[in-house]
This record gives sequence, C-alpha cells and structure tokens, in this order.
Amino acid sequence: MENKACETVCGKTCLVTGGGGSIGSELTRQLAALGAEKIIIADIYENGAYDLKCAIGSAVRVEIASVRDYDRMKRIFAEYKPSLVFHAAAHKHVPFMELNPEEAVKNNIRGTEITAGLASEYGASHFALISTDKAVEPISVMGASKRICEMLVYEKSQKTASTKYFTVRFGNVLNSNGSVIPLFQKQLESGVLTVTDPDVTRYFMSIPDAVTFVLNALTVAEGGEVFIPDMGEAVSILNIAEQVIRDADREPYKDIKIKFTGLRDGDKLTEKLFYDFEKPEKTAVERLFRVQGSSAAELGAAIKELYRMAAEQDRDGIRKIMFKITG
Repeated sequence: MENKACETVCGKTCLVTGGGGSIGSELTRQLAALGAEKIIIADIYENGAYDLKCAIGSAVRVEIASVRDYDRMKRIFAEYKPSLVFHAAAHKHVPFMELNPEEAVKNNIRGTEITAGLASEYGASHFALISTDKAVEPISVMGASKRICEMLVYEKSQKTASTKYFTVRFGNVLNSNGSVIPLFQKQLESGVLTVTDPDVTRYFMSIPDAVTFVLNALTVAEGGEVFIPDMGEAVSILNIAEQVIRDADREPYKDIKIKFTGLRDGDKLTEKLFYDFEKPEKTAVERLFRVQGSSAAELGAAIKELYRMAAEQDRDGIRKIMFKITG
C-alpha cells in the first residue's frame, strides 16, 4: 500500500499534533519520506520538535502550541490549511491521569474536539485520531478519555462529509517514551526490575510499524471507522523483563532480581483490542482491520459537564461521568 500512501501524502500539507513525541515524530519522518510538501508540528514540548526539525529540515515547520488552546490552534489551521491532520497529542500515562483526571479532560478530550472541529472548518480531507487499546472497556481515566475521543471523532464523521474522520487504535509501542523496555534497561543499574504482576500481558508493536498502519489506514478510510492492526499474541511483561536481563548477559532472579509491585490504579491484567460488539472486517491493507465507530447517547451534554467539572477540579465527578459514558 506504500504507493497509495505516497499518492495520498505527496505534495500535501500535513499537521501532526504531538509531533515531537514517539508516534508523532515517526509520523513526521514517514510523511517526509512520502513527499509531503509541508509538515506542521504542533507541540507544547519544544525539545522533541527541535530535534526533528534539525533532522528533517525545511519540510518541517514547528509551531509551539497546546491543542487545548482554541485560539492558537485556529491560527495554525488558518495559516497552513492542512489537508491531512494526524492527532497524536495526548496525555498517555495511566497513573498520572488517575491523579489528574481534569488534565485528561482538558488535553485529551478538549484537545481532540478543538482539533477535529478545526480540521473540517479549514478544509482538511482527512483527520486521523491516534487511540489506544486502553480505550476498550476502560477502567482508567486515560483509557476512558481516549474512548470519549473515539466517540467524538465518530460523531464528527457523521456530521461532516467533506472530511474523512477515522481512528487508529493499537496497543503498546515498543521503545516509545515511557514504555517498559527502556524502563527495564534503566532499572538494570539498580539490580532490581519491577513488574506489576506476574500474569500481566500487553500487545506490542514497533513505532515504525504503528505509523505505517496509520498511513495505510489513510488510503482506505471512508469516514467513521476505527482501524485496528493485527498485533499478534499478547506478550507477558514478566517474560520481557527476563529477556532484558538475559540480553544484558545476566541471569534473572540470580544476578538481577524481579520485584512484583502490584497493579496500579487503572491497570488491567490484560488488554483488549476490540469491544465485544465490534465486528472486525478485513481491509485492502494486509493485517489491518476495521470496525464501525460508535458513540454514546447525549455525548455532547456529558462532555460539557466534564469541561465544567474540570474547571472546578471535581475529580470524583469527572470519573463518575467518564465511566458512565464509556461503560
């Protein structure tokens, strides 16, 4: 599908929110390789964006901006009028969002609503939301916020014919910022690796593979879908920890200990890529499935209430509404 992705991307102006992050930076690299004319990185964190600008050069324009800032994002859309919008900006760390649910509302949900709304207002042909398997039957604030983002994008797709809105949902990404393997490698120095539970498993894929699936989904999107790549079998986190130790020429449990710390608030033992009601269908892209998007009754009213509660820092109220919407 690379040729079709090239046809879709070549000569276009692209906007990547969270462009300095793990997924956003790889998106930027692959978009440049496919011949995008301009790639606008919108990111509040300047260091990652700076490194990417230095690596890629004149095709990349950096705009230091928060997706929760409507006026700033509107100015970016008005100036560049991107054809392709990739929304990768989000708070993703489960424990932090459990402690700060108002930030998940403001950054993840409000940021998605702002960016998705501006995409159609300024004539984008495609809008892609980057989501997570934690959005499926969520028990965490982060997962629930991303599920609400999926719903927002689906509802937008039903109201806007000119812009193709879709979501790409995948599991953990190897070697992304904050992921488990770099953490284990750093913990080797202390002599103790920490695993939450001996039975915990996760789905994994590489950063380049995840981004390739996003760009291939672009070529088959009709609007309103959630695309899910075939991520193979879920992997034991304990097995990964043991392998990291062996790769360092050490022996698990002898040279390096493994300590079980217990599941954190919002953690699951296992993740799912699909809801039970979703019916995966094959696409023209190998190992890429699609399901029809879905939403919840009175989503708009519930989100307005979430915004009010976020402003008031009503954390218990936020959790209650989030899990009511996504339950």
